[in-house]
Amino acid sequence: MSLQISAIPSRPSAKAASPVAERRSASYHPSIWGDYFLRYASDSCSTNFHGVEEQIEELKEEVRKMVAAIVPTSQKLELIDQIQRLGIAYHFQGVIEEQLEQIHESYFELNDGDHDHNDLHMVALLFRLLRQRGYGISCEMFEKFKDSDGNFRESLTADILGILSLYEACHLRVHGEDVLDGALSFTVTHLESIDKNQVSPTLAKQVSQALKQPIYKGLPRLEAMQYIPIYQEEPSHNEVLLSLAKLDFNLMQEQHQKELGHIARWWKELDVARNFPFARDRVVECYFWILGVYFEPEFVLARKFMTKVIAMTSIIDDIYDPWWSIDAIDGLPKYMQVCYKALLDVYDDIEKAIAENGTSYGLYHAKEAFTEAKWFHQGHVPTMEEYMAVALVTSAYEMLATTSFVGMGDLATQDAFDWLLSGPKMVKASTTICRLMDDIVSHQFEQKRGHVASAVECFVHQHGVTEQEAKEELWRRVVEAWKDVNEECLAPTAIPARLLTLILNLTRVIDVLYTDEDNYTNAGTKLKNYVASLLIYPLPM
Repeated sequence: MSLQISAIPSRPSAKAASPVAERRSASYHPSIWGDYFLRYASDSCSTNFHGVEEQIEELKEEVRKMVAAIVPTSQKLELIDQIQRLGIAYHFQGVIEEQLEQIHESYFELNDGDHDHNDLHMVALLFRLLRQRGYGISCEMFEKFKDSDGNFRESLTADILGILSLYEACHLRVHGEDVLDGALSFTVTHLESIDKNQVSPTLAKQVSQALKQPIYKGLPRLEAMQYIPIYQEEPSHNEVLLSLAKLDFNLMQEQHQKELGHIARWWKELDVARNFPFARDRVVECYFWILGVYFEPEFVLARKFMTKVIAMTSIIDDIYDPWWSIDAIDGLPKYMQVCYKALLDVYDDIEKAIAENGTSYGLYHAKEAFTEAKWFHQGHVPTMEEYMAVALVTSAYEMLATTSFVGMGDLATQDAFDWLLSGPKMVKASTTICRLMDDIVSHQFEQKRGHVASAVECFVHQHGVTEQEAKEELWRRVVEAWKDVNEECLAPTAIPARLLTLILNLTRVIDVLYTDEDNYTNAGTKLKNYVASLLIYPLPM
């Protein structure tokens, strides 16, 4: 999905400059879901979960006792990791944070005295869990695993679990951490070459999944769905954790189905297929997108509004040009009037819903962020510097970040919105990742349909390199932008960590959907399976 409000289109003709210009055409496939999700808008489609809430509460209490129990640090780290990967950590945020704080305060003692201090798996797990929580723990702890030549010891290659854990830890690296840059190359090389017949089936599955999608860059809900069956196959799995994870997943799935059902009804009433036959019909995929930002039950309104905003933004991107002032609507073509009116209605609904909370200033900032997504008409292929300067302004990802804060209630203070408006490094990095990953995988398709110059084309034109060389350099910039994101998540943070997680999750969505191809535009690929897994099929009990 080119969620940039396309940055630098070709110079428009006199006809195209008209306010009633014909919209551009494209060859997008229609929705693969049709009216399927409309069924969930009906109460008759509800599953009988009588007694499940009580069962979940009982299991939660057992888990709280397990986390709080005094056990060796290594076991506590394993337990916290399992809870997070099973998708149930949101129930235990307070107790997990307390335990990680205690572990952080004593990790030097762990490093000096604990019998696991030379266990690569445990050291890497310690590093990843503390970094994920925002602690600036030093990567120097991995130096002990190097030989006299400064290379990671070859003997480590026999420790597949340790290599895998080190690989996962590497994705939280920041600038200047050469040891982790080297560790990533080392671990990828060895994980790709392991003989899967020589390791346990569950470990082999984890290696395959990690090489496709590392834990840190994955979407928590999707990661849980994929990890639960792997965890179940582990002979040593904890039945309490497994039962809670399954029950919670299925209960949340029903809530998400109902939400999507009502959104699908709104989309049906908008009659997208008839009013915008040239646009991508992707409201289901948009809901999946926002489910990646926040899936927890209390954010139902945030998901509703964010899905509608991103769905309308997608149509606007396919139409060509946004206006904001209500005075402009009469001069637009019919399909633009319908789209424009629908978008204004979405923001009106948001305003009504949040008025009682006294946080309407957030909506003002969300509207302002949208109006700043302006078009830039150039008659030449710009340099990379020109392209990115425009792309970072016109990207809808800054607008989405701002709008995502609106659904966070009192947590999103005026100071938080002021921070967003200051052009913070994390938002710029997230936008860079969005823009460049999209361009890398969508370049050829976009050019075939006469789209704007992409970052790939700009770099090739400016530096006289091949398309492949340009993509490699742009990918290097994506890697560096991730380091910026990681740095901004380290304590002390400029705004509450929960808000930063929204931006982090928006970035994760891009990594999930755009690593190999544009899975939003080509929604019948792996994204179809993701949607079905999260929103159609419950986990077998």
